[in-house]
Amino acid sequence: MERVLIKDLGSVKQDKVLVKGWIHKIHNLGSVNFLQLRDKSGIVQIVIDKENLNDLRIETSIEVLGTKVFNEKAPQGIEIQAEKIKIVGKATYEMMPFEINKREINAALEVQLDNRVISLRKPKIRAIFKIQEEIEEAFRKYLKEKDFSQVHTPKIIDSSTEGGSEMFTVDYFGSRAFLAQSPQFYKQMMVGAGFERVYEIGHAYRAEPHNTWRHLSEYVSLDVEMGFIEDENDIMDVEKGFLQYLFKHLKQTCKKELEMYGIDLKDMPSIPRIPLAAAQAIILEKYDKKSPVGNLDAEGEKLFSKYVKETYNSDFVFLTQYPISKRPMYTLPHDEIEGVTRSFDLIYKGLEITTGGQRIHEYDMLIENIKKFRLNPEDFKFYTDFFQYGMPPHGGFAIGLERLTMKILDLQNIREAALLPRDLKRMTP
Repeated sequence: MERVLIKDLGSVKQDKVLVKGWIHKIHNLGSVNFLQLRDKSGIVQIVIDKENLNDLRIETSIEVLGTKVFNEKAPQGIEIQAEKIKIVGKATYEMMPFEINKREINAALEVQLDNRVISLRKPKIRAIFKIQEEIEEAFRKYLKEKDFSQVHTPKIIDSSTEGGSEMFTVDYFGSRAFLAQSPQFYKQMMVGAGFERVYEIGHAYRAEPHNTWRHLSEYVSLDVEMGFIEDENDIMDVEKGFLQYLFKHLKQTCKKELEMYGIDLKDMPSIPRIPLAAAQAIILEKYDKKSPVGNLDAEGEKLFSKYVKETYNSDFVFLTQYPISKRPMYTLPHDEIEGVTRSFDLIYKGLEITTGGQRIHEYDMLIENIKKFRLNPEDFKFYTDFFQYGMPPHGGFAIGLERLTMKILDLQNIREAALLPRDLKRMTP
């Protein structure tokens, strides 16, 4: 007999069904005995004979053949009267590291991450990654509708590409190579190669010595680059459109998962666009908070988000016009406002989730800017040479997938939004 997923029990026509999964709970009530069976799609109640309780323990994986019965008191209004139970995976542990069939896991996050395979069995935790899956799905769908092409760029790169102390080194056949911090150069090159509009979903690596609630050493980056733009506003328009599309998509595909976290995604009519200098002045005046030169720190992002929420009723805000000195050498200087660039960050509920902007597209300007940053243009020749062949005005952005997931669900730590997180102290499991 073909297996039926628990979520489909209500729609199948036959009364006799075969279900498979893990034992979530066992209830031995003497006259009536039942267990809760959990698979990837949900939980169902199984009524069993007392003798069938032998050798059954929580998290054993089993197959159950039985008759489907409608019962208003059972989860989803359905239970199964078991006729045959087969153990397919014995549970041989001495003690569970924590219970996953309670409302919340009573264990520290580090303990949960040490036992990640067990914690992921909890439906509420696994729901995080259903949300994340649908974020990626929406990203692909939206950009394909906008005529973007998906690309895959190298993650092992030569030392001359980005450099810096925040890169992981690897031994590449006896030579030193690096793990890419972003696909920045390559996605620009693909715009110039004729794709015009590209996107990538790929891992990025940052060797930053941070051990905070918002930093990972390995994360997933949602990257976009597009050519033939007017200015950075075209790029912000695309990101705003994606987020509006995403929220509608999640409300359609993840209703149950959003409810688990008490999240009600509101429609997003617009996102304010505010110059960084204005934001710094606002938080100084309203909250007596001084900002570092050319940026907002973590506290400043939270305070300014509070102001934006109260003033514009928006969880999002674009911060624009970052100083030249605080942006990479490929960022286009503003032609009307001295000292700043045509770049932006997107802040969501007090956390930066995106960096983006317009890039320099003229070869001579790019070479001069590389020199201004005290870098050697020869080290970037593989990248800059293509700018001699009619590179159009272009720009893009990158969204941190885990950060976006964390803020959508109001999680407290970015590690919760990483399937198997890598940070300053964690390389296993």
